[in-house]
Amino acid sequence: MLKGFPPPTDPNLLVGFETSDDAAVYRLDNDHAIVSTVDFITPPVDDPVWFGRIAAANSLSDIYAMGGRPLTALSLVMFPGKKLGLEVLRGILQGGSEKVAEAGASLCGGHSVDDDEPKYGLAVTGIVHPQRILTNTGVQPGDVLVLTKPIGTGVLFNAHRARKLPWSELEPVLEDVAALNGKALEVALRFEIHACTDVTGFGLLGHTLEMARGSNVAIRLDYSALPVYPNALTMYGKGETTGSNSANRKLVQEHLQMTAKLSRAQEELLFDPQTSGGLLMAVSSNHAQPLIDKLLTAGVKASRAIGEAFPAKRAKLNVI
Repeated sequence: MLKGFPPPTDPNLLVGFETSDDAAVYRLDNDHAIVSTVDFITPPVDDPVWFGRIAAANSLSDIYAMGGRPLTALSLVMFPGKKLGLEVLRGILQGGSEKVAEAGASLCGGHSVDDDEPKYGLAVTGIVHPQRILTNTGVQPGDVLVLTKPIGTGVLFNAHRARKLPWSELEPVLEDVAALNGKALEVALRFEIHACTDVTGFGLLGHTLEMARGSNVAIRLDYSALPVYPNALTMYGKGETTGSNSANRKLVQEHLQMTAKLSRAQEELLFDPQTSGGLLMAVSSNHAQPLIDKLLTAGVKASRAIGEAFPAKRAKLNVI
């Protein structure tokens, strides 16, 4: 959106909009930098408390993806009060406040406007050491890519809205969707992490391409290693999709080689837009398995090694 605008020149701005990172980072002194981000979403589910939890976890994730720790959060609310009523709004805010508290941050207020469609999220401020910032650049040849959550939320939410997936089959995955990425980051910071992002609206391949572009590497993903939410592949097989799949496919197509023999439904999972997705981390190969072992022990149960980086003259993706 800001392409073509002159970049800021303040030397203390360590991460701005010149990359595709998840937040801005501003150095205060040699030991402290603040991380600033904002994100909001439309309701992925009708349940207001779950909406609040998922939206808040989604917003907080951008701080974790930069290696930071959330400190404060401000609610962003767009809501049709006369249409839905304040009890629904209270449920959304309750869910969001639960996640902010779980993150160890303080909910300090926010801003609301009347709107035809509900939207909710957070503006979050965090802190990070200037020498320990994680970005989506810095992937090195030989690095292993580790993913900490399954993929498939986009089609699951759409299928539920279309009455193709009952609540009884969607609800069991919501705890994982709304899980904070803080625990995964806490474990990861003990290891040699070269790059990190979270998987959200551009889908797994879109965010992997951002890492490849920012690092000038080729990345090979092993499709068989991908963690996938229950029913996601089934829903694609039944013809369900999302409004973002086509755009996400176009985003990566000139950089993508599909070596794996996949069905159309299997391919669509690679472009599925995630809400509150997992961390995607590039870690040195000798640290990959110890990292995964520690993640699993810490309860980050979907953690998998899903790919590897290779030298390249331009960004490439290959799915095997």
